[in-house]
Amino acid sequence: MTEQIVIGSRFNGPPESGNGGYTAGLIARALAAERTGAVVTLRTPPPLDTPMRIDPAGHGIAVHAGAELVAEATADGPDGEPVPAVPYGDAVRAATGYPGFADHPFPTCYVCGPRRTTGDGLRIFPGPLPGGRTAAPWTVPADVSAVTLWAALDCPGGWAIIAPGRPYVLGRMAARVHAVPPGGARCVVTGVVAGVEGRKATVRSALYAEDGTLLALARSTWISI
Repeated sequence: MTEQIVIGSRFNGPPESGNGGYTAGLIARALAAERTGAVVTLRTPPPLDTPMRIDPAGHGIAVHAGAELVAEATADGPDGEPVPAVPYGDAVRAATGYPGFADHPFPTCYVCGPRRTTGDGLRIFPGPLPGGRTAAPWTVPADVSAVTLWAALDCPGGWAIIAPGRPYVLGRMAARVHAVPPGGARCVVTGVVAGVEGRKATVRSALYAEDGTLLALARSTWISI
């Protein structure tokens, strides 16, 4: 088991904390479960450039920054069916309507921030589809890993519930990776709202190869702030 993790400043969500999906993927990797499946619950915004200690906790692990509990995780995976695939051309068209181009709570987000450049951020811009779904095209970076796929699954689900003046952040993520695509591959990420209860929204997301092969899927809880 990994003894500590550090989230580099490049991998931010909000400006001063780690992107939720990337952080969850790193924690899942500490469990050696980033591919087979893990459930990661974020208890506080993950700090950047800060060594975080990994401690055994019950059937999983706990992540601490000093005395503060940052996250907890167990080896498991998302239940239910994946969000259906979307043709690549439809995802390209949907992305032109990405709401984050006009109003983004965290425009420098590693995954979906429009201020990030190619090679620095993932630049996944999920736009709306009928039925409360989102879709985005994604060109896989050269340094892709299973952790990258956790990040890619994060924001497309969130943007199914985020609206102007209604920001949300990731609270819990369960994901499983079936296959990591090669750098340069063209993929599609999809998202959908599965339910809303008070300040919490349950969303699902899935990553597909251009030919419609399922690569990874996630089920997440987002919290209104």
